[in-house]
Amino acid sequence: MTPNDLIGRLRIAVVIGSVRRPRLADPLAAWLERELAAIDWLDLDLIDLATAALPMHDLLPGGGAASPIAGRLADADGFVLLVPEYNHSFPAPLKNAIDWHFTEWAYKPVGFVGYGASGGIRAVEQLRTVFPELRATTVRESVLIPMAWEHLDAAGAFVPPPGTTQALHAMMSELRTWAGALRPLRLTDRAGRL
Repeated sequence: MTPNDLIGRLRIAVVIGSVRRPRLADPLAAWLERELAAIDWLDLDLIDLATAALPMHDLLPGGGAASPIAGRLADADGFVLLVPEYNHSFPAPLKNAIDWHFTEWAYKPVGFVGYGASGGIRAVEQLRTVFPELRATTVRESVLIPMAWEHLDAAGAFVPPPGTTQALHAMMSELRTWAGALRPLRLTDRAGRL
């Protein structure tokens, strides 16, 4: 028996960080959903910020009570952010979603699937500085997809370049380990959620 066998099933929320229409996030999210649905230790929740309807105002420190996705984020044991790089950073709707919540992120791991001309590396690195303030930890492994638009087939489906699927599974393995290790901290509620 390995330590991961003791963790049990985990609820992982995939947050789609782009709200553009049309958007490259759609075929990438479909690929992620297929890959993650085949992993036997996780329950998947796909949260699309394009349908979340989070306002850009009336936000108080510590998050917003009116969030339509707060319960889903709170129920997650960990997160995968599908994040594009726009102008050397991540999109404003993603920052808004992060800021609308606080305790929902605490003591949970966050992994990244970045995409853009340079694979979304600058967006991912900036997000790595944001999440510690929310008491979340980012996992070392990530998936970076440079020029993902060049990896769509004739039907518009994403065909991962060599190494991409392996990188995803390496990241998910690390996410699982962190989610299990951080579970006791979430149960003791050190973020003041009670």
